[in-house]
Amino acid sequence: MKTMQLNEVRQAFIDFFASKNHTPVASSSLIPHNDPTLLFTNAGMNQFKDTFLGLEKRDYNRAVTSQKCVRAGGKHNDLDNVGYTARHHTFFEMLGNFSFGDYFKKDAIKFAWEFLTDEKWLALPKDRLYVTVYHTDDEAFDIWHQEVGLAPERIIRIGDKGKQYESDNFWAMGDTGPCGPCSEIFYDYGDHIEGGLPGTPEEDGDRYVEVWNCVFMQFNRQKDGTLEPLPKPSVDTGMGLERISSVMQGKYGNYEVDLFVNLMNTAANILGINNEEQASLKVIADHIRAVSFLIADGVRPSNEGRGYVLRRIIRRAVRHGNKLGATGSFFYQVVPALVEQMGKAYPELVEKQAHIQAVIQKEEEQFAKTLAQGLRLLSGELDKLNDGDTLDGETVFRLYDTYGFPVDLTADIARERNIELDEAGFELHMQAQRERARDAGKFDVDYTAAIKTDVATKFLGYETLTADTTITGLYQDGKAVSSLQEGEQGVIVLSATPFYAEGGGQVGELGEISTPSGVFAVEDTKKSGQAIIHYGTVKMGQIDDAQPAHAQVLDDIRKASSKNHSATHLLHAALREVLGTGVAQKGSLVSSEVLRFDFSHESPISTDDLNTIERIVNEQIQKNTPVSVEYMEIDAALKKGAMALFGEKYGETVRVLTMGENADKSAFSIELCGGIHVMQTGDIGMFKIVSESGIAAGVRRIEALTGLGALRYIQAGEHTLSTLAGNLKAKRNEILPRINALSDKQRELEKQLEQLQQKLASVQAGELIGQAKQVGEHQVLIAKVAGIDGKSIRGLVDTLKSRLNNGIIVIIGQTTDLAMAASVAKSAQDKVKAGDIIRHLAGELGGKGGGKPDFAQGGAANSDKLDSILAALEQQILSSLA
Repeated sequence: MKTMQLNEVRQAFIDFFASKNHTPVASSSLIPHNDPTLLFTNAGMNQFKDTFLGLEKRDYNRAVTSQKCVRAGGKHNDLDNVGYTARHHTFFEMLGNFSFGDYFKKDAIKFAWEFLTDEKWLALPKDRLYVTVYHTDDEAFDIWHQEVGLAPERIIRIGDKGKQYESDNFWAMGDTGPCGPCSEIFYDYGDHIEGGLPGTPEEDGDRYVEVWNCVFMQFNRQKDGTLEPLPKPSVDTGMGLERISSVMQGKYGNYEVDLFVNLMNTAANILGINNEEQASLKVIADHIRAVSFLIADGVRPSNEGRGYVLRRIIRRAVRHGNKLGATGSFFYQVVPALVEQMGKAYPELVEKQAHIQAVIQKEEEQFAKTLAQGLRLLSGELDKLNDGDTLDGETVFRLYDTYGFPVDLTADIARERNIELDEAGFELHMQAQRERARDAGKFDVDYTAAIKTDVATKFLGYETLTADTTITGLYQDGKAVSSLQEGEQGVIVLSATPFYAEGGGQVGELGEISTPSGVFAVEDTKKSGQAIIHYGTVKMGQIDDAQPAHAQVLDDIRKASSKNHSATHLLHAALREVLGTGVAQKGSLVSSEVLRFDFSHESPISTDDLNTIERIVNEQIQKNTPVSVEYMEIDAALKKGAMALFGEKYGETVRVLTMGENADKSAFSIELCGGIHVMQTGDIGMFKIVSESGIAAGVRRIEALTGLGALRYIQAGEHTLSTLAGNLKAKRNEILPRINALSDKQRELEKQLEQLQQKLASVQAGELIGQAKQVGEHQVLIAKVAGIDGKSIRGLVDTLKSRLNNGIIVIIGQTTDLAMAASVAKSAQDKVKAGDIIRHLAGELGGKGGGKPDFAQGGAANSDKLDSILAALEQQILSSLA
């Protein structure tokens, strides 16, 4: 069996199926598009759902993907298990090959077996693999037995667990729709791990691990439960990349794979501790992947929906960092290590690294403000309880509602003291107070639906950032109240407001509302009918209904948002100029930090076209033309050429925004828009596109920055180039050729080094033979060898094994670290086992390792105790053989 790094396994899978005429398809976003049934993309087939249903036709009928997935909210939620089990993750990659009415069971099974067992690919031992089939699927059974050649005892029929078709080996998209039997492939880790084969009473053990599942979609389930054959049966397969990588690296748990080891080492270094595979380090290593990819795909921490799941994951990681001794923001510092590990496969991580780090750091700082006080409260309550007691639901709810503690975080802390939560009591408090559903199971709640008011709010935000006004309504948990106390969350409705309410892609504004008795921090602004409602928290004193109030929008946030919104209009017009009038807006997001614009276009935009679009927008900014606002009837506005935007509803009278100027003095951009904008195009300052990607069939997305954000992005790139030029001692135009030359040279040197190490091992084998000690019929050799790493040590041991009679061989290769290998002849295995030797050395040296009775390998850091440990080992082995 080969040893392969995680990135190598992913590429091998894609290369294999590409060689079988599958089209490599990029991973879709973690945000499912046009699928309201999913919180996050959680399986490889999600992006092909409409294809399987026959609602969408693609220009290929075979596909291969490595799909990024998240299971951390709603129905599919693995969050609670992460860090405490060997294989649970919030983020994972699902390798999949798909057939849309092309090949079926025979080819799917043969492809799977070839990839897993062929020497060119993974080369897994065939005697380690077992398969399962649905108990009535004789066709799959016969393919495995007659075509692949598996013995019948290695093919396990799995029946129903209850009603018909409720089986681990029968898959369904839902209660109705495509479904069919499946065939799973299991890897046997060996009899040193407890557990039985699938279908046996011991199947929940860990010895046999599922590594691949082939789903055969051959039926369409009707409402009455009957199964009708599909006209074009299809194949949907899945193999967890992390799990198969652990097999390929001879590891039992996913967190022992190279990717996680590197992330855990990085986190440990940041925290100033040793990586001893603490559960909290596993949590951090897992969560940085989920958090970074969610942010890269456009999710931001918030109090609802996907943003709340992201917030929960960040806060859980921060809490585990605190357990390990973190005293300040640390989690964001792990991002560069992730980018280094996964940036080649997912370039969005490279492109958005600075943004990802900034979002995480900001959330860490915000959480720190409430964490200390909440932890004190929770600790005080837990101190009152004994081992096995239950924390009352009211306290759990208070932590959740006032201090932003997700229930799973409270449960995590309580679990460490063996204390349960009164979850039923918590749910009663949630229901009684009409909590606005921040828990992971209710992400589609509309907050505004809970606020019913007939009061209209006058919007003053076009002219001013401040207003003296009056409170016309206070709400808490959807109910009208007479006051809000310090620390309480609630909603304020004003008679007039300068705060812009979320709409047209622009997020709601932030700021403060102050009264004679208190200060209210506005954290979001939305509409409810004719009213504008301000969500937030009383940060000082008390807020009473009907009080006079002073409303103040955050100036910097307003300016930054207006720059991004105006730039979005210029971007839209530039896209139509370069790509054609077929471009239509499909969605947008405008905040103070970034602008995101979704539009219809069938293919990726070339670099030249992106540069042209960027230049056109900046030319309009440089012209510094006034931004004109007019109010007119909708028909007149459309006749003037104004574009009605995606998702907006318009009345008879509309607000028309005109900006920019063409060479013939005509308007560059005319749109219907109620948002906040700059006064002159020059106020935008600068425009920089940072990414362009496809998000759905025929829909592209551009993300861009303006003003100082764009400048910082450019300066970061300039700094990187300058640093590279300095390190390479090259001019800028020489950087790329120099890097290519260095890469070629490195590959050649690595090849030469490997050849030299092989020669060195051969020479050293001859020198080591004379050190072997004869004990009866056995020869024992225990030695240190300088300059031999983990890749070369097995070859050295094999050479020694061939030249020693009934040998017991233990070799320690010394480079920057220690590589350990042991070989034990069959005749000695009743007294000495190679796996036991390596496990003993690993334990003594603080390393890791293990293996079979005949051969085992491991590694550890260099130690000044090595000589004494080897001397003691030699005496122990000699004694056991005497």
